[in-house]
Amino acid sequence: MAALTNLSIPGLPGVLPKLLPRNPDQRRADAYRQLLRQEAKMGGQLFGTIPAGHRREFFCLDEHTWVWHEEWVDGRGQNHAVTTHYVVRPNGVLKTRGDGNHQPVVGEELRNLYNAAKLYRQNVEAQLASLQA
Repeated sequence: MAALTNLSIPGLPGVLPKLLPRNPDQRRADAYRQLLRQEAKMGGQLFGTIPAGHRREFFCLDEHTWVWHEEWVDGRGQNHAVTTHYVVRPNGVLKTRGDGNHQPVVGEELRNLYNAAKLYRQNVEAQLASLQA
């Protein structure tokens, strides 16, 4: 395997090292990113059918952060993207959309976030269980 990472393809230098990570840390990081992408895709589907031309993701980034991301093209062909980070704190949940403005999450939005996180966790656990079976 090590000999393969030193090969080059004419016109595509350095391709094989990217395809075949050289060290265990890089392989672990690649596997983590792939798992996160799969979880984000699954999480985006929790909220119903994703319209054509849309991309929706919902995932747990770390023990305190949930991310909602949506991209779409409007009727005029303009690209739009919205990313909301929900940060779980001991005294409540805050959300930010990248502008540095943190707002408390309350009421129906908080209930919806709780229910989405609960359903997300159940789906991830079910997928992991099916992989182990």
